[in-house]
Amino acid sequence: MKIGIYPGSFDPITNGHLDVINRARHIFDKVIVAVANNAAKKPLFTSEERVKLIEDNLLDRPNISVISFDGLIVDLAKQTKAVALIRGLRAVSDFEHEFQMAQMNRHLDDSIETIFLMPNEQFFFTSSNLVKQVFKFTDRERRLIPANVHAALSKKFGHEA
Repeated sequence: MKIGIYPGSFDPITNGHLDVINRARHIFDKVIVAVANNAAKKPLFTSEERVKLIEDNLLDRPNISVISFDGLIVDLAKQTKAVALIRGLRAVSDFEHEFQMAQMNRHLDDSIETIFLMPNEQFFFTSSNLVKQVFKFTDRERRLIPANVHAALSKKFGHEA
């Protein structure tokens, strides 16, 4: 069984992330979405909230699971017998950071490959940070995030009707 891990902070998950997950599930027998517990990033949502927001969008996809993790992703990959790390690339600006991460992961464990997947072009400019910045002022954004994320962001930012 070929297992791929899609790691990230997913604070919150966007439709771009979900697009990458859907692409990955056609390549791997199993995809593990790994939610990073990185307190340095000061997430808006707890890791438990992020896992739940993701799971609620993947109910009809039995070959995808969602977990949270601490530590190095290559160690989690070894534990889960994953053969690859899945990374989304939106634009050229993502490449340098992703390239550095992939090279460090290869340095730490060269048996784990990194696979880059591009989301649909309608999500190239989408990022969790941009979505959160918009929600500080309005809850109008609905096309770039799933409905449950819209509701959760509206609640966090006090936009509930």
